[in-house]
Amino acid sequence: MDTHVQIYDTTLRDGAQAEGISFSVADKLKIARHLDEFGLDFIEGGWPGSNPKDEEFFELAQKQPWQHAQLTAFSMTRRAGIEAKDDPNLKKIVAANTPIVTLVGKSWDFHVLNALKISLDENLRMIEDSVRWVTSQGRRVFYDAEHFFDALRENPEYTLKTLEAAANGGAEVLVLCDTNGGSMPEHVVDGVQRVQSTLGVPVGIHTHNDCEMGVANALSAVQVGAVQVQGTINGFGERCGNCNLVSVIANLQLKMNRNCVPEASLKQLTYLSHFVSEVANLVPDDRQPFVGRSVFAHKGGMHVDAVQKAGGRAYEHIDPQSVGNERRILVSELAGTSNVREVANNFGVQLEKGGEDARKVLAEVKRLESQGWEFEGAEASFQLLVQRTLERDEPLFDLLGVRVINELRGKTETTSADSSWLTEATLKIGVGDEVMHTAAEGDGPVHALDNALRKALRQFYPEMEAIRLDDFKVRIVNTREGTAAKVRVLIESSNEAQSWSTVGVSTNIIDASWQALTEAIQYGLTVANRNGK
Repeated sequence: MDTHVQIYDTTLRDGAQAEGISFSVADKLKIARHLDEFGLDFIEGGWPGSNPKDEEFFELAQKQPWQHAQLTAFSMTRRAGIEAKDDPNLKKIVAANTPIVTLVGKSWDFHVLNALKISLDENLRMIEDSVRWVTSQGRRVFYDAEHFFDALRENPEYTLKTLEAAANGGAEVLVLCDTNGGSMPEHVVDGVQRVQSTLGVPVGIHTHNDCEMGVANALSAVQVGAVQVQGTINGFGERCGNCNLVSVIANLQLKMNRNCVPEASLKQLTYLSHFVSEVANLVPDDRQPFVGRSVFAHKGGMHVDAVQKAGGRAYEHIDPQSVGNERRILVSELAGTSNVREVANNFGVQLEKGGEDARKVLAEVKRLESQGWEFEGAEASFQLLVQRTLERDEPLFDLLGVRVINELRGKTETTSADSSWLTEATLKIGVGDEVMHTAAEGDGPVHALDNALRKALRQFYPEMEAIRLDDFKVRIVNTREGTAAKVRVLIESSNEAQSWSTVGVSTNIIDASWQALTEAIQYGLTVANRNGK
């Protein structure tokens, strides 16, 4: 038996139907190139008859060298009452000049009668005529049977006739679609087996995730003979999304011993997932199976101890590196000394097992986390905490005084708004034997403090110019306190070589911001700068 399962990616069309996602032509070309390099079989570029953007994509795609994947173009069957050769959509899909065309047609009599408002016989003719004409133009055709599983439950006889029409027209693969995403695995297994036994044409599967069953349904179809899985990277798609190809690929190759991508590509799975999210302008899901940042993260002390003693098998179902991910040991109030030792060791600080230093660091972590600190996402702050606790820190300066003024000014000749805010920060700090007194303006308190601190330290630490503040996040720690609640500020910073995160907590947002900001600078000028060299 051929164990290869065809992977058909429709991120560029079905995935783009997700709320909040809009790919430019350049975006689509970038994603398509990465999918091709990864080793997918088919990449659906879009629907040439639906919008100018997709037509432009196919024009440019024809000029691109494709290493592995074959491009497909998507369209619906011909309109009622006309010949297939005269249908504008079918003409455009042939003009897209892809080796494969995917045509979608109605399987459900409910849709034929109530959406298309045509006769059941005309729908059968539309399917067969469309497939036959497109194949006569030298294109291979995959046929997507829309709403197949809902249709099969209500009118199995007619549903199978629609697939027979596609097969008679020359469809190479009959793709069974769970369009509403409401089917269970047993429904999918039954549908695949009935089509195989009735028509004897290769079957594909296209599932949606409205019941959180998209991946399970796709894998169930493969188990009973489906040769092709259609889906999207990260499960992007309309409503709850499509079948997530990231999970499908990992499960097929690692759990079911079914080949679907080159073996070497599997280690690029995490990168591919994150790349597509970034192009879609979405933050990668930390808890996405196989590729999320948190899925091989260990927080509980007992778990970490077991992983250190017995390896990843103790609490990991696969080797993280097999999909390009990595194991992470977290430090929190749930941690044990094993967590502290592991994370500190990653930063080059050796703590003796069972030693007093590890216990002191752990006690300080738990004390601070009980007050609202969180070090899971602020590993730079944790490293500085270790150095302070062990009295190994090297403060860059002493804070002698700080003042932040926010002033609301009325409309001026140089501003078009009715009013504007001006923020000024004044700092007095000591660096060695010198006292620096500086002031700077900014768009807000944090920006002003950052500018004033840089102004004060630049002559002592010129490498500060390379440090950038990339992100600033505020979280409420104890929401019941209302405006008097503690806030947690997370700052992400970077230089040319690496990035790091720091945290500050206070009932005063400026104080919390100052803590996170100064630790970001401290880390950047000491640890990060040293590591970069």
